[in-house]
Amino acid sequence: MSYGTNITVRAPFADTVARVREALAGQGFGVLTEIDVTATLRAKLGEQMEDYIILGACNPPFAHQALGIDRSIGLLLPCNVVVRATGDETVVEALDPQVMVTLTGRPELKPVADEVGRRLASALAELTP
Repeated sequence: MSYGTNITVRAPFADTVARVREALAGQGFGVLTEIDVTATLRAKLGEQMEDYIILGACNPPFAHQALGIDRSIGLLLPCNVVVRATGDETVVEALDPQVMVTLTGRPELKPVADEVGRRLASALAELTP
């Protein structure tokens, strides 16, 4: 089962994170949470890994619509976007919002998931030349 989409950007990690934030904002998403996985694993476990960050993106109008349909949908919000370094490139991955439709079995969430998915795809498309 595919649960996300990804692109590879030929740009440094830090530059890509900034561009991802801008692209998300351009599609109406704010970043509610940021998890620096690299720093956390280093601090808590002494483990080293490539630059890896999880951005919890939220588009308030669509979150409101989804919560109006199913209050428990908050378990699947916000839309996670991963940015991770892979050598000279950076991979950007976004969760497919259709996952919330599939997991909940609530077809009335599909229009919300469709629009959020379209906007996330547009944000990712802005990152490629």
